[in-house]
Amino acid sequence: MKEYIEERAVNIANYIIDSNATVRQTAKAFGVSKSTVHKDVTDRLAQINPALAKQARQVLDVNKSERHIRGGMATKEKYLHRQHTED
Repeated sequence: MKEYIEERAVNIANYIIDSNATVRQTAKAFGVSKSTVHKDVTDRLAQINPALAKQARQVLDVNKSERHIRGGMATKEKYLHRQHTED
């Protein structure tokens, strides 16, 4: 594996752990795709630093389990905002 990919995988994991970021937020911050973030954390990082990979995976698992709640809140906010602009 190329050195810059290994370095990116470690940086991505540290970012996720430090900021409790989602895959989407991380991808945007690093200018890569969500698929790349996921592959870096699950596959590449497991070979480089399994302990760091496990920590990052735990954060992503929590984010995934809360995803439906955030989606519902976003929808609620959207409709509340829409009501205020129509009044």
